[in-house]
Amino acid sequence: MARISYADLNNPEAKPLVERITAERGSVLHLYQMLLHSPPVASGWLNYLTAIRQQSSLPGALRELVIMRIAIVNGAPYEAEQHAPIALREGVTQAQLDDLADWKQSKQFDPTQRAVLAYADAMTKEIHVSAEVFAGVKALLSERLIVELTATIGAYNMVSRFLEALQIHSHDAR
Repeated sequence: MARISYADLNNPEAKPLVERITAERGSVLHLYQMLLHSPPVASGWLNYLTAIRQQSSLPGALRELVIMRIAIVNGAPYEAEQHAPIALREGVTQAQLDDLADWKQSKQFDPTQRAVLAYADAMTKEIHVSAEVFAGVKALLSERLIVELTATIGAYNMVSRFLEALQIHSHDAR
């Protein structure tokens, strides 16, 4: 159960954003129900995450691999539950999802995926990325993709930290 109540979606200040979220995403997920306590923060969050997920040129499978890895590393089950179906639609295999917790020992990942996962691990666990890990990404991705990958990893670390600090879970009543 979440640590504070979910926002009132009928609040006049939140209503335009509720309509936008519903139009863009189909429904107002628990994450946004919490964010809507502050419509300006919810709006900025929506714009940023929409850019990350829908306007970035980073391949969807790579994006979802790092999102799922971040969810595992940060112990954020809501994030993983929301993104597993998206990952599968984007081309991540079930075998890759099954092996993601121990990806270094798995043979399910190609060199680009391995470099991206190492980068996600470094940014998530250590904050500082070693020259060796960065070189692995730089050898395989353009500068634009590196920026988009870095922003994606940073964004989804933000998401998981928000979710876990407030204990937002998919089984919560709305």
